[in-house]
Amino acid sequence: MANKLNVNPNRMMLNVIKRRLVAAKRGHKLLKDKQDALIKEFLQKARDATELREKVEAALIDCYRSFLMARAQMVPAILEQSLMMAGGGETGVEVKMRNLMSVVVPEFSVEESRSKSKGYGFAMTSGSLDLALEQFTALLPDLVRLAGEEKALRLMASEIERTRRRVNALEYVLIPAFEETIRDITMRLDEMERSNLSRLMRIKEIVRSH
Repeated sequence: MANKLNVNPNRMMLNVIKRRLVAAKRGHKLLKDKQDALIKEFLQKARDATELREKVEAALIDCYRSFLMARAQMVPAILEQSLMMAGGGETGVEVKMRNLMSVVVPEFSVEESRSKSKGYGFAMTSGSLDLALEQFTALLPDLVRLAGEEKALRLMASEIERTRRRVNALEYVLIPAFEETIRDITMRLDEMERSNLSRLMRIKEIVRSH
C-alpha cells in the first residue's frame, strides 16, 4: 500500500506535465505559424509602403518646385495672403480599422472637399501658385494613405516582436523545462520500479528458502 501511495502521485504528476507539454508544443506551432504569416504580410506591406513613399516623395519635389517658382514670381505679402485664403473647402480624413493577422491596423482616406474654389483671386497670383496648390491637393490622398500604411507597419512590427518573444519562451524555456521534468520523473519512477522488483524477488527467495 505504501509503495502505491508513493507511485500514484508521481504518475499523476507525469501525466499532467505530459499534457502540458503537448499543449505547449501545439501553442508553439500556432504562434510560429502566426509569426511566419505576420512576417510575410509585413514584408509585402513594407514593399507597398516603400513604393508609395517613393511616389509621394517624387510628387512632393514637383510640388515644392512649383511653389518655389510661385514665390520667385510673386510679392511675398501677396503670396502669404493667397496661401492663407487658399483651399476654400473642407477636407476630412476617414479612418477605418481592419483586422490584419489579429493586429488591428488603421486605414486612412481623404474625404472629398466640399468646395472646389481656390479661395483667392487670380489678379495678383501666378500660374505657378495654382499649379503648386493643385499638385498638393492631388497628392493629399496618397500622403494620408501613406501615414496609415506606416502606422500599420509599426503596429505589425510590435506584434511580430511580441509573438517572437512568446515563441522563444516556449521553444527555449517552457518546452525544455517540461521535457527535463518528464525525464526526471520517469527516471525516478523507473528506479522505484526496479527497487520494488528487487524487493519482491528477495521476498520470494526468502519464502522459497523456508
